[in-house]
This record gives sequence, C-alpha cells and structure tokens, in this order.
Amino acid sequence: MSIKISSLTKVYGTQTAVDHITFEARKGEVLGFLGPNGAGKSTTMKMITCFIPPTSGKAEVCGYDTATAPLEVTKRIGYLPENNPLYYDMYVREYLTFMAGLNKLGKITNQRIDEMIEVTGLTNERKKKVGQLSKGYKQRVGLAQAMLHNPEVLILDEPTSGLDPNQLVEIRSLIKQLGKDKTVVFSSHIMQEVQAVADRVIIINKGKIVADDSTTNLQNRIANEVIVTAAFKQNVDRSLLGQLKGIKNFELINDGRWTFTSDGKTDVRETIFYFAKEKNLTLLHLSKEEYSLEEVFKQLTK
Repeated sequence: MSIKISSLTKVYGTQTAVDHITFEARKGEVLGFLGPNGAGKSTTMKMITCFIPPTSGKAEVCGYDTATAPLEVTKRIGYLPENNPLYYDMYVREYLTFMAGLNKLGKITNQRIDEMIEVTGLTNERKKKVGQLSKGYKQRVGLAQAMLHNPEVLILDEPTSGLDPNQLVEIRSLIKQLGKDKTVVFSSHIMQEVQAVADRVIIINKGKIVADDSTTNLQNRIANEVIVTAAFKQNVDRSLLGQLKGIKNFELINDGRWTFTSDGKTDVRETIFYFAKEKNLTLLHLSKEEYSLEEVFKQLTK
C-alpha cells in the first residue's frame, strides 16, 4: 500500500480533530477525501505529510512511518496544501528551480521544470513573478512544485481552488492521468469534481470516517426507493396508473411526463414499459433518477 493509516488521532487540548481513523490508498488510485469544514481533512493530510505529528495511531507512506522516518516519507510525497504557500517575489521558473534544489534534483532540474511548466499550462507565465499571477495560475505553480520531484504519492488539498472552467477540465484530466501510476489523495468541496475524478471516496465528519466506497456504491447506499421518470405521448388516466404494482406514489410533472416512486429498492421501469405496451401508449421517455454524490454527502454529514 502507498498509504496505510491505522487508528490515526489528533487532539488539540480538549478537541479531537481526527478520531482513530483507519484507511489505505493504493498505487494507481485517485482517492477523494471529503468532509464539511472542520471535519479533519486538512489535519489528516498534514499528519500524512509530516507537517504535524499525530497524538496517537500510525501513518505509513510507501512503507515508511511518518513518525520515525519523516525524511523518507517526504521524498516520496508531493504536497499541495490548502493555502498554497508561495514566494511571491520570485519568478515562476526561479521558484521552481529553488524547489528543485530543496528536492536535490541535480542534473535533471531543468528537464523536470520544463516538463512541469508544460503539463500545468504555465508556459506563457513562466517569466512572470508569482505575485503577478491570477489565483488559478498560482494554483498551477503549486501543482508544479508538488509534482516536480516525481513523487509516488500526491496529496492535494483543494487543488482546483480558483481555477476557471477551462482550467478545471485541464487539471481534472491531469489528476486522472497522474492517478494511473501514482497514489493521489485530494480533497474538494465540489462534488461534481470528485465524481468525475475519484475512483474511491472517503467522507469524514467530526473527525471520524463515515463512508469509504466507490462513488456508485455510495450513491446506492442511501437509495431506499427508486424514482423513475416516464413521458407518454397520450394523456394517461390517473386511475390506470394507480393499478401499477410496486409503486408507492406518482405525480404528473407536465405534458405527459410523470414521476413514479417505488415502494422499495425495486426498479419499476420494466413495469411501466409493459404497462405502456398493454395500454397501447407511446412511451417517449423512461429513465431512473440517480442520487447525486452531493445528496449522499448531505445525508452522511448532517
């Protein structure tokens, strides 16, 4: 395992920020780390990256304990913290050269800088001072420095903060690409982003893990009923629809379009299809409504 967390805990005075959490992350996996503000996401990331020590428990990165071998851990981690600390008086390339020196890249410094400038879309900004850049481009500089030493593990705390829609698409694509041969853990408040990028999601609330699963399984977890939308070409008598088995209630939306709610987890599309066939009705549309990751998040963290 690239990351192995066992009963990791962080206590500040009387407040438990992270409460005995346990999880693993594998190579080739993009792990979305979600939770409301103050849930313990950033604290967990800081412990994994050796910025703060745990109160108890254990965190291992690529087989190295963060408490006993922090230098070995940091060699293997690329970290973009939430607040993205940068040196604003340095030029972009100058800053990346400085960070390459800290990582002791040696002869491959210029090659890696060129690669990172290209993949993060900084080519036209490379001669500017970091302080002159927009928030989105500053975020790209942070991503470039995190990937500069080609780490096995990437920890990204709100990596797409401040990016415009076009930049979002590019960075999402980059994260997915990186996730093919690295371990990527990233946090975000944008549910659609997590759904588009993550292979697996961990949701943390009040310092405890409340969910750890694929996005599809998480969406199915809260579905105690199935909602189906159907549209008929003809007007349908409400009394006929009342004869359908397995349906708890139904409602006309507009112009022949209805919603049907099942009385359990049964998918009633087949029932509606054969009903339309039997009554010689033209079925224009039939689909099952999916619960969004945002709805799952709300239910698990409320």
